[in-house]
Amino acid sequence: MQVRNLVVPLVSSTVAKQVKDVAIIIFSAFLVASGLRLFLIPHQLLSGGVAGTASIIGYLTNPKFISLYYFAINLPILIWGFMAVGKKYICLSMLSVVSTTWFLTVIPVIKLTKDPILASIFGGVIIAGGVGFSLRAGGSSGGFDILGSIITRKRDIPMGTVLFVMDGLVILSLGFFKSWDSALYAMLCIFVKSRVVDMIHIRHIKLTCFIVTKEREKMLDRLTLLPHGVTVVNAEGGYSHEGNTMLMTVTTRYELAELRKTILETDPKSFVNVLETVEIVGRFRRLG
Repeated sequence: MQVRNLVVPLVSSTVAKQVKDVAIIIFSAFLVASGLRLFLIPHQLLSGGVAGTASIIGYLTNPKFISLYYFAINLPILIWGFMAVGKKYICLSMLSVVSTTWFLTVIPVIKLTKDPILASIFGGVIIAGGVGFSLRAGGSSGGFDILGSIITRKRDIPMGTVLFVMDGLVILSLGFFKSWDSALYAMLCIFVKSRVVDMIHIRHIKLTCFIVTKEREKMLDRLTLLPHGVTVVNAEGGYSHEGNTMLMTVTTRYELAELRKTILETDPKSFVNVLETVEIVGRFRRLG
C-alpha cells in the first residue's frame, strides 16, 4: 500500500512536467513566429539560423513559402540530431519546428514599426525568448539550435556565442544577395538575440560550491545522487577548533536551485559558499 502511495505522486509529477514542457515549447514557437511575422519579415530582415536561411530563399522567390522552406531545411537537421543528441530533445525540437511552421502560416505579416532598427531589436528579443525558453524546457527551436546544443554539450561555450557565429554566415549571404543595409540591421537583431539567449539559457555557467557541514554521511548520501562528483576535505573551525567536513562540488547555474534545496533539507545549519567558475580542466559531466 505504501509503494502504491509513493508511485502515484511520482507518475503524476512526471506527467505534469511533460505537459509543462510541451506547453513551453508551443509558446516558444509562437514567440519565434511572432518575431518573424510582426517585425523581421515586413522589413525583409533576418534572425539568422534556419529561419534566416528560409527567409532569404523566400525574399528571393516568394515570401508566402517561408514556412515551407523553414520546415524543409529543418527536417534533415532533426533526423541527424535524433542520432547525435537524444530522443527527448529531438522530439521536443520536432514539436517546436512543427508548431513554428504552423504559426508562421496563421500569424499575419503586420509591420508594427516603420523603423527597421526597432524591428531588429524587438524582433531579436522576442525570438530569443522563444529560443531560450525552448532550450530551458529541454528542447530547441530547431535548426542551428541543434548544432549549437551539440557544441555546448562538448565544449564550455555559451549557446548565444555559438549561434552568433553561425548566424553571421547567414547575414553575409543576405548582404551579397540583397543589400548590406539589410545585413547590418539583421546583424543587430542577431547580436540582441545572442545576448538574450545567454541570459535565459544558463546551463553553460559553472559554479563551485563549498559546503561546510557536520552531517558528513547524510550530506554525501544526498549529493552523490546528483549528477556531479563531490570532493571531501577535513576542516577545522577557526574559532571553535571543532572538526568539520567541507564538501566541494562543481555544478551549473541551471542546477543550483536543486543543489541548494538538497543541502538545506539535509543540514539547515550548514555553511555554503558559491563561486562562479572561470574554467574547468578535466572531467565534468554535462547535462544530456
